[in-house]
Amino acid sequence: MILLKIWRNLLLSLSLSLRNASILQRIKEGYLFWLDISQHIAKSRKYTIGNKIENKFLDLLELTYIAYFANKDCKSEKISQCILSLDTLKFLIYIAWEAKIISHQQYAGIAEKLNETGKMFGGWKNSLANPRKQNRAL
Repeated sequence: MILLKIWRNLLLSLSLSLRNASILQRIKEGYLFWLDISQHIAKSRKYTIGNKIENKFLDLLELTYIAYFANKDCKSEKISQCILSLDTLKFLIYIAWEAKIISHQQYAGIAEKLNETGKMFGGWKNSLANPRKQNRAL
C-alpha cells in the first residue's frame, strides 16, 4: 500500500515536471504518426527499415528524456546526441520515401514534425550556450 502511494506521487511529480517539455511532446507526436504509417507498410519492409525507424524514434525519445533531466554540466552533450539521433531518423525516413515505402503525404507530415523538433533542439542548445541572453522583446 505504501509503495503504491509512493509510485502515484512519483508519477504525478514526473507528469508535472514534463508538462512543459514540448520537445518530448513533438517527438511523441511524430512517433505516433509513424505508428499509423507503419501499419500500412508491406511486411517485408515493415520488419527491416520500418523497425529501424521505429527503434530510432524510441531511442530519440529516450535520449531526449535523459537530456531533459541531465545536470547542466552534461546537458549540451546529451542534446548533441539527440540532434545526431534526429538527423539519422530523418535520413532513414527520407530513404523510406525515396524507396516509395511511404507516400509523399506521409513523408511531408512526418518531415514537418521532425523539422520542428530539430529547430527546438537547436534553440535548446543555443540557450545553453548563451545562458544570460534574455528573450527579445516583441
